[in-house]
Amino acid sequence: MLRRDFFKQAALIAGSAAVGSTTADADTTTHPVDNRKVADIAFPQKRPLITYSDRPPLLETPREVFTNPITPNDLFFVRWHMPMIPTYINPHYFSIKIDGEVEKPVKITVDSLKHDFEPVEITSVLQCGGNGRSAFHPTPGGIQWGSGAMGCAKWKGVRLNDVLAKAGLKKNASWIKFHGLEKPVYTKTDGFVRALELEKLHDKIIIAYEMNGEALPYLNGFPVRLILPGFYSDSWVKMLSNITVTDTKPKLHFMDHAYRVPDNECECETSDNLVPKTKPIEEMNVNSLIGYPTSGIQVKQGAKLIIRGVAFDGGHGIAKVEISTDGGTSWQEATLDDGTQGSYAYRSFRHTLMPKQAGTLSIMTRATNTKGETQPFAEDVKWNHGGYKYNGIDEVTVEVVS
Repeated sequence: MLRRDFFKQAALIAGSAAVGSTTADADTTTHPVDNRKVADIAFPQKRPLITYSDRPPLLETPREVFTNPITPNDLFFVRWHMPMIPTYINPHYFSIKIDGEVEKPVKITVDSLKHDFEPVEITSVLQCGGNGRSAFHPTPGGIQWGSGAMGCAKWKGVRLNDVLAKAGLKKNASWIKFHGLEKPVYTKTDGFVRALELEKLHDKIIIAYEMNGEALPYLNGFPVRLILPGFYSDSWVKMLSNITVTDTKPKLHFMDHAYRVPDNECECETSDNLVPKTKPIEEMNVNSLIGYPTSGIQVKQGAKLIIRGVAFDGGHGIAKVEISTDGGTSWQEATLDDGTQGSYAYRSFRHTLMPKQAGTLSIMTRATNTKGETQPFAEDVKWNHGGYKYNGIDEVTVEVVS
């Protein structure tokens, strides 16, 4: 499919999202903002989503989508860093250049990826490191996401290891840089480039050309993107155009300054005492979200209410999901799906209850992974200046009517 003048189809629909509360106490966390409206206008290949910006495109998935283990392509969130994105790419002429500390620099076309390499598939969650940032107070810089800057898809492509083998790594190779086609307006602005230490490379890392059985949507990285299962999305470079192997750790703004948290046990700090030593965010922590019911709806007293949602972590696997209707004093275990999508995917859950009393009902969910790590209460999530890695216990409030 040719995507000429792609963004000319998208209207200016940004500016409706809140930027954070001013009433919360300093250095605290609450629940992320959960009342933002879906935009009236849809971007190409997308249904209407919660819109923060059209340049670059920043779109959030509504809560009610998270009842299923696979997120539809047209409801999948979108996060770009730079405002200049190609509006037309011909996949027949697009290629990825592999250079640097390799025996033979090569260019590999999309057609070559599909026909000259073994195809592999993996189902994995993609989540922005700042998902839930609106829960932090004072407000950190960055997009004030609610809870929907995430999704789970079936990705098809080729192993990064196989592509690198085509070029041949030199003995002194130690890092891999990944460049995409998004660019800043000003030449002095650092481009969005990420890097991976070679020792962290494994066969689950792929270059994908399909998402849920279709070509990658344009806004989700067409024609190819990097897939790092278990890692936050900042490393999943879109419109991947260049892979450069280096013998030393490269100096990059989006590695050395952005997407970092305090390098201490709690990964926390206070706004008046920032921690100087930091580390990159990499593996996702354990998390869960209720997709149904959503806050504010009415449910019938004495009728069955089926709570549905998803849980995930960085690849260790979800051991259990629990539900509470008394503020977290007691918990009941929910039913998980069969887990056949793999440890990097969502585990969908459901739990049936029958509200006995009319009035306001609060429903909480928490997940525990196979390492024994459990979500904390929202107020127990510690503040960090980037607003990263929020994973507080989720909560929705409904009205029970007789």
